Amino acid sequence: MFKKILVANRGEIAVRIIRACKELGIATVAVHSDVDTDSMHVRLADESVCIGSHQPQNSYLNISALMSAVDVTGADAIHPGYGFLSENAQFSEIVTKHGIKFIGPSSNLIKKMGDKIEAKKIAKENGLPIIEGSSDNITSVDNAKKIINKIGYPVLIKAAGGGGGKGMKIVNKPEELEKLFSLAKLEAKKYFNNDSVYIEKYFKNSRHIEVQVLSGKNRTVHLYERDCSVQRNHQKLIEETPSP
Repeated sequence: MFKKILVANRGEIAVRIIRACKELGIATVAVHSDVDTDSMHVRLADESVCIGSHQPQNSYLNISALMSAVDVTGADAIHPGYGFLSENAQFSEIVTKHGIKFIGPSSNLIKKMGDKIEAKKIAKENGLPIIEGSSDNITSVDNAKKIINKIGYPVLIKAAGGGGGKGMKIVNKPEELEKLFSLAKLEAKKYFNNDSVYIEKYFKNSRHIEVQVLSGKNRTVHLYERDCSVQRNHQKLIEETPSP
């Protein structure tokens, strides 16, 4: 059992992690930007450390600042929550090399599945159906146009380095492409410190259904399906199981 966990996130996910730790009798460390000093996750934690300014690159995406917070507080584990650095293989690797437990996938698995472009390639190699679109990082509007000429509008531009509804833009017609392509890349850079994006065919009025898989040691189980179709700004509001 861990003695002290640093929660490398903010908002409701940080609050949930801290509450779970309290139930388990584990001390917690909250990190925060200069504008989040009075946030609930900071007030609930046993300790708190300011790691930078309000810009995510200077705080919640700042690996050096997070590792300094670990050293200062003596935390023996880091929980990344979701978003920010939770799918950053470099962060996972640095934490592990530092002798701290990263509560999440190994850096090797994150490299394969955290990068959505790489994850799609692996799925395709293993015979799983994928949505048609680009197979690599789209670096320019001209490259985007070549892909869209093959699959047609509407399309969805998505950040390769993370999720949570960030860095996602629906493009319905050609005149929207240049602006939304730039916005998607800027948003991806802001939230994941990685501006790589890819393009997929967009399906209107579709349902978002996931199958949850839990794996540990030599056992893997599925936790049935969840319907996550009720969303706002590409972020889930309700997850329902079994799927109606």
